Amino acid sequence: MSNLHRFFYQGVISEGSIVNLDADTAKHIWQVLRMKEGENIILTDGKGTTAEGEIHIAERHKCNVSVKTVVNNSRTGKVLHLCVAFTKNNSRNEWLLEKATELGVGSIIPMSTARSEKVHIRYDRWEKILQSAILQSKQNFLPHLSSIMPLANVLKQYNDMPQKLVAHCIDDKTRVPLPKMLKPGNDAVLLIGPEGDFTQEEVNLCIEQGFKPVSLGVQRLRTETAAIAAAAYFNVICDEGN
Repeated sequence: MSNLHRFFYQGVISEGSIVNLDADTAKHIWQVLRMKEGENIILTDGKGTTAEGEIHIAERHKCNVSVKTVVNNSRTGKVLHLCVAFTKNNSRNEWLLEKATELGVGSIIPMSTARSEKVHIRYDRWEKILQSAILQSKQNFLPHLSSIMPLANVLKQYNDMPQKLVAHCIDDKTRVPLPKMLKPGNDAVLLIGPEGDFTQEEVNLCIEQGFKPVSLGVQRLRTETAAIAAAAYFNVICDEGN
């Protein structure tokens, strides 16, 4: 089953049903992969459900799949919620979305701060990037992609999170290296500021709300690099802890 091609299906997947894949997926199956009727594939809805199915019809703009077996997977391990002040550079933002998804983050929250740049979010395109990334990395859960959220709202939403961390680069503020602060035993939320960093007032507000300040090394990292470095570390220590 693991060696079969995987495809995203945004709908109910039930045993014995026949599902119609979208036109882009159908074209990819027919034109790129040259798959034919009778071949088996894997479907996932990004919510934990995966299914093995058999192609019933394969045409340029139409592909029907007969669902044979369905598995409802449970999320294992701990989850990182990544709150990032995205840049105005869409290619960098999209790279972040792809890599964070491959690393298994639970949610991605574009965050607005005092020094944030204006970001144009193409949610349809971004969702496609997330879908492609879970297929490539053979995952069953799609990260939740939030609308842009002000910092104050982020602090309120994640108030009860077991681990609450804020990464910043203000030299005269106490920070603990991320590897010493982040533990594998609990879910975590991490705030990554904009290119100009958080303001001192914003850092103070985060600390008042129980967020622990952390550093990501001596190098000055771009926003998306910092986010992926943290997500990769969390992914590694959680794998080791399972």
